[in-house]
Amino acid sequence: MKKILINSLGCPKNLVDSEIMAKSLKDKGFVLTDNIEDANIAIINTCSFIQPAVEEAISVILEAAEYKKRGILEKLIVTGCLVERYKEEIITSIPEVDVCVGIDGYKDIASVVNNTDEVLICGNKTDVTFMNKERMLSENTASTYVKIAEGCDNRCTYCTIPSIRGRYRSRSIEDIYAEAEKLCSLHGIKEITLVAQDTTAYGTDIYGKPSLDLLLKKLETVKSLQWIRLLYCYPELITDDLINSVKNSKKILHYLDIPLQHSSDRILKLMGRKGTCAMYTELIDKLRFHIPDIVLRTTFIVGFPQETEEDFENLCEFIKASRFDRAGFFEYCREEGTPAYRLKGQIPKKVKIQRRKQAEQIQQDILISKNDERIGKTYSIIIQGISDDGLFYVGRSYAEAYEIDPVIYVAAKEELTVGDITDAVIVAKHEDSLIAEVVQ
Repeated sequence: MKKILINSLGCPKNLVDSEIMAKSLKDKGFVLTDNIEDANIAIINTCSFIQPAVEEAISVILEAAEYKKRGILEKLIVTGCLVERYKEEIITSIPEVDVCVGIDGYKDIASVVNNTDEVLICGNKTDVTFMNKERMLSENTASTYVKIAEGCDNRCTYCTIPSIRGRYRSRSIEDIYAEAEKLCSLHGIKEITLVAQDTTAYGTDIYGKPSLDLLLKKLETVKSLQWIRLLYCYPELITDDLINSVKNSKKILHYLDIPLQHSSDRILKLMGRKGTCAMYTELIDKLRFHIPDIVLRTTFIVGFPQETEEDFENLCEFIKASRFDRAGFFEYCREEGTPAYRLKGQIPKKVKIQRRKQAEQIQQDILISKNDERIGKTYSIIIQGISDDGLFYVGRSYAEAYEIDPVIYVAAKEELTVGDITDAVIVAKHEDSLIAEVVQ
């Protein structure tokens, strides 16, 4: 039996694709391994959203190519986003790569591994049936991701995703429900995190209107599912119906990830974003009014072309005023093929680094202050493992997203297992993380 290594790079959406490929290959008799030296075949599922992701993917491919040169690997397959962007370059510059598979080739991955003589397999990026296949979960936890759509119809001027992943394509409510039900009943999953390039656009293509609230109502009926978390909610489509769904649900966590990217109206327009600073402020106020304990996460891009000191200062003041619970910061990456690539007024790297660090420090001060406010409060915490030193359990409350936010270290007198949801009081903080004790 052939042994296969699948190395999944990039975002949670890519991880779901890798897990589906893993299950398809296992069902065909292949053995999965995490050790490339034991593998006969390596599949590198790549990301190429921004230049650092491209560089990481190329580095991993070249490392695997060395194992191919040494005769350890029989076949090297590259899949995913990098193929959609740079398929010709991969084929011509890395001869050790046997096959490049685009995102529409995943559904036939076992055939690709077994039989194909083709070096390039790409489709027209219209299919979503691949996402209805079973997955082989990569982590032994009670939390996982569920991908509800593929592609993107937004035309942010800095973003390569529409050209890589195609138009926005929603899965049906019935198909997503069936997957969630199976994950919970067969794999013991208690928390699912819904992901798409834009989760709030869910259903616009197949139901004629944003339908995330309808999907959530259906998912709430999965009996053993306890937590539902939302990532990548674009602000323009956070409707009153969606807010009410989150507010009134016992399963939808009071946590929203809302990528805003900037606060300067001028920069937002250059980015091709649909919002304004006033709209964002109104939305944040509305969310906190209707859901007082809501946790808000966002991301910002600094150093976008033509970003002045005034624009950046506007962003810093917006961060201070909004007091997000979580925020990630990225330096603008100039990506070929995007409208922003051609913009005049590109910002020097040194300035971008300085601005990112300054914004991160503002947010870090906010995080420390918010962590102080949480000491003495009790939260339901899902246990996902044991700390490296063996002294604590590791878990998360509704305020910490799986694999993204800092964990909570939990002390308990009674034995706990992965997937337990237990009440614990926050007793201390350690750097970005919190320490809690189980309530007896």
